Amino acid sequence: MEDNSKPPEETRLILLHQCCAPCSVYPLERLMQDGWEVCGYFFNPNIHPYAEFKKRLECLETHNKTVGIEYSADEAYGLRSFLKTAASAEEAGESRCQACYTLRLNAAARYARENGFKVFTTTLLYSRRQNHEIIASIGKASARTFGIDFYYEDFRRGWQEGVNRSKELNMYRQSYCGCIFSEEERYNKNFDGKLKLPLMVRKG
Repeated sequence: MEDNSKPPEETRLILLHQCCAPCSVYPLERLMQDGWEVCGYFFNPNIHPYAEFKKRLECLETHNKTVGIEYSADEAYGLRSFLKTAASAEEAGESRCQACYTLRLNAAARYARENGFKVFTTTLLYSRRQNHEIIASIGKASARTFGIDFYYEDFRRGWQEGVNRSKELNMYRQSYCGCIFSEEERYNKNFDGKLKLPLMVRKG
């Protein structure tokens, strides 16, 4: 998969969907170096628990202000809608992670179109722990749906650089991707990756 070239003069404005501050460090630097005028957008209803959601958002806001970019954040805690999306995906035999990517990238593409952006991309392309190819594919599909372009770059090449820089900046660095399932996977060695609904116990 080839990276996009530098932006033409008429499309220098780009919306960057941001999952968290540490994952934003390298993509932000790359985009700005290549001449993009970057605006951030935070929409991540998968993050659990609420204290974690607030901590990641606050850290991201601090970094965005430090580097001097404008940004918008959906501060609504959308865990319920995310869980419904995840449950529906599993019931249909589909990938929970893929449904999560689609939910977030569709929201970013919609926001981009409604606010005059012709191009958007995502910091999800930075992580070595996410399904890179599926993210890129969904990003392009979301862009087509909303009539804009998706900027692809393999930000994973700057993985260690971003890690080192985030540590230098004393950023809060989370130990799981954000959702309740990845949290359980991180700390429960017996977790099989499947969504488990509570058993109904009949009294009497």
